[in-house]
Amino acid sequence: MGSKKTLSIIKPDAVKSKYHGNIVDFLENKGFKILAHKKLKLSKPQAEAFYEIHKERPFYNDLVDFMISGEVVAQVLEAENAVLYYREVMGDTNPEKAENDTIRKLYGRNIQCNAVHGSDSDENASKEISFFFSKLELIN
Repeated sequence: MGSKKTLSIIKPDAVKSKYHGNIVDFLENKGFKILAHKKLKLSKPQAEAFYEIHKERPFYNDLVDFMISGEVVAQVLEAENAVLYYREVMGDTNPEKAENDTIRKLYGRNIQCNAVHGSDSDENASKEISFFFSKLELIN
């Protein structure tokens, strides 16, 4: 199938808890190549735009508020079938239900404070990557 890309966001809860270095190491040990990596603080309009797909959902405002509550680390990951593989490595959205040796089981606290975000499809991965990174910022 060949290498593909996906977006990873290490969320404010994991950055605040100083888990982001552990998560980066975990990802590299799982075979991901990190093509881009930066720490930033999202503004409210940026978070609203990024999560616009969830605008009609009841958790949207809480999600936006959470994502602007602190710094995040955005990364572009590359691996064989990257989107599906990263979703497997992240674990269930609810850390209590996540498999052992997944990011959310190791570093998540609850459904909202679950350490990481990952793209849910190749199409969304392309959109999400271009939201955070220019082509100039990506290592090829």
